[in-house]
Amino acid sequence: MSIKVTTADLFIDDKGQESVNRPFADYLRPKTLEELVGQDHLVGVDGALFKMLQAGNLPSMILWGTPGCGKTTLARILANNSDLHFEQISAVFSGVQDLRKVFDAAKIRKQNGHGTLLFVDEIHRFNKSQQDAFLPVLEDGTIILIGATTENPSFELNAALLSRAQVFVLKRLDDDALELLLIRAEEEKGCKLPLDKEARSTLKAIADGDGRYILTMVEQILSTVTSGTKNNSSQLQKMNVEALLELIQRRAPLYDKGDDAHFNLISCFHKSLRGSDVDGALYWMARMLQGGENPEYILRRMTCVASEDISNADPHALPLVIAAWQAYERLGLPEGELAMAQAVTYLATAPKSNASYLAIKAANIVAKETGSLMPPKHAMNAPTKLMKDYGYSEGYRYDHDTKEGFSGQNYFPEDMARQEFYKPVERGFERDIKKRMEFFAKRRMK
Repeated sequence: MSIKVTTADLFIDDKGQESVNRPFADYLRPKTLEELVGQDHLVGVDGALFKMLQAGNLPSMILWGTPGCGKTTLARILANNSDLHFEQISAVFSGVQDLRKVFDAAKIRKQNGHGTLLFVDEIHRFNKSQQDAFLPVLEDGTIILIGATTENPSFELNAALLSRAQVFVLKRLDDDALELLLIRAEEEKGCKLPLDKEARSTLKAIADGDGRYILTMVEQILSTVTSGTKNNSSQLQKMNVEALLELIQRRAPLYDKGDDAHFNLISCFHKSLRGSDVDGALYWMARMLQGGENPEYILRRMTCVASEDISNADPHALPLVIAAWQAYERLGLPEGELAMAQAVTYLATAPKSNASYLAIKAANIVAKETGSLMPPKHAMNAPTKLMKDYGYSEGYRYDHDTKEGFSGQNYFPEDMARQEFYKPVERGFERDIKKRMEFFAKRRMK
């Protein structure tokens, strides 16, 4: 069922007239929930926002999603389908004084029986004190807030603010959603895009889930190829991928070293190495490097993998990563990328063990619980007569003087039971270590 627009159209200029110079992406901006693409989980007939509007219940909310997925458009549609006064600000250009003006006006409307819906774009750019300013007006119902953010709200927004708003996650536009936008654009322009099948797919890939971007590119492509020619698709020669890339500048990946993508990609990179997915690990490293990530940040994570996830299953992993790091420092990019790739392929295909990682975690727990216990006396040096009189170093057996080079003496505190932290696995070099440890354990029992 279509939800009709019930208030004045928001897509007009300051004089109340349709702007003839509006960007194509804004001109095609959906005006109803049915027209919004890629977000059926929220606005479809079974979607939470659809049901809320049907029930006449619009709560304060945070819309979280990638650029160009429809956050601002959805906020405008929700405003159009309510009887609330609509205000829009951007956290990039607004401060506490701007908020106070909006709040004061909203309080007057509330006294007159009218509500206010405030849309805040890039809400994560407000600092803590600015975010705190929303709390009282949300608490008493002066405003209904719709905040839009590309950042993880869990990290960027105050817990108090999040507790007063529902978070809705908008999906990155997939190929089907982008294709639907292309079809709408072609219908509006009255001609087919002059792209062959591969070029059309490439355009969607370059858009990287951003609907606004792909519509902007459509406008650029058509305005360029129809320059001096009638807008007739039969007269437009189809472009291949190479011609398309010559026409439009290749878009940089959506990656900011300070945002959520930074942590998402490095996490997937680490898990690819741990999961022995060599091709996946190479892909995520390439994504990060193309996005401008500092190679040393990637090398640091590889060093962690060598100790945390491989360890003694392959003792060569750690020195190899360190060597790759040194090679990068000497060569820089792009040559240093080859050393990084060598390290990635080695780590991903190496046998895995987290025995050392688990061992130090267990040892840390016991150390905190028993931190004041003294070492056994035979394990302490006795450089003075007083220390010798107290029994320091008495009974110590020099391991190299034994037949097997192993005395079997205990080195835990005398008042503490022996612990077992390190449990090597039956993989790689740790198989040999496990056999040696089993031999040591038998000797201790004699």
